[in-house]
Order: sequence, then structure tokens, then C-alpha cells
Amino acid sequence: MELQDHFRMLARYNRIANERLYQSCAQLDDTEYRRQRAGSFGNIHALLNHILLGDQIWMSRFKGGGHTTPALTTILFDSFAELRSAREKQDAEIESFFDGLEPDFWGRVLNYTNSQKRECRESTPGAVIHFFNHQTHHRGQIHVMLSQTSVPPPSFDLHRIIHP
Repeated sequence: MELQDHFRMLARYNRIANERLYQSCAQLDDTEYRRQRAGSFGNIHALLNHILLGDQIWMSRFKGGGHTTPALTTILFDSFAELRSAREKQDAEIESFFDGLEPDFWGRVLNYTNSQKRECRESTPGAVIHFFNHQTHHRGQIHVMLSQTSVPPPSFDLHRIIHP
């Protein structure tokens, strides 16, 4: 499998995994959805916002922007419905972006200031690997948070999603 095909597959996986995750989260009442829990960002809502924020930051960098990094605790959307809609749009953009990459994309270097105000320089392949790993890492945390509720967490096994 070529590098670009691998990342196209991960973009598709990301969309489907997020659809499953949001379907499960939609079954929670607002109190349970926002309940403080052990893990990054303290609750499911804040963590879903963080994943979307991270995706927005990295997609901007991949397109030549994103030179500064906003606070990683930023709440982009207070309502679940708005967050879910934005997530669907972002996932469509991610899939489209990785479907249409020019070959020179993989040779680029990204320069940006991270959330600790440190200047960073990163190869595009490494940044893309981080981009997809970041999503998977935090979806896994939400999976654990969901397991503490009455809503069963969804399966995120890549091989079951891509080749059901």
C-alpha cells in the first residue's frame, strides 16, 4: 500500500469511527455527557471539542496556515448538535483533502508555534501520522468514558470498520 493510499484509508476510518462515536454519545443525557471523569479535558463534551479543534489546527497547517496554536481547551461548540454537525463537515473535508493530495505535499515542511509557544518544524508525513494518531488516542479515552455509562461504547477496530 502506498503512503497516500494508507492515509486515504485512515481518513475514511476517521469518519466512520466518529460517526459511531457520536451515535453513542447522542444516547447520553446532557448530565451524563458533561459529567466530570478521569481523562483528558475532564468530560466527553470537552474531549470531543478538543479532537475537533486539533483536526482544525492540523488541517489548517496542511493547507499552509495554522502557524499559531489556540488554547487546546477551547470549546468550539457548546451544544452537542452543533458540535456533531461541525464534526461531520470536518470529516468530509478530511476525506476530500486526502483523496486529492498533490504528490509534492509529502515533501513539505510545516513551521508553526505550538501550544507552549515553542517554534516547531515538522515533516508532513510525521505531522499526518500524528494527526491520525491524535484522533485515535482521544477516541479511545472517550470509549473508556462511555464504558462508565449505561451506553455501550462502539467498536473502533480498524479492520472491522474498513472491511466489515
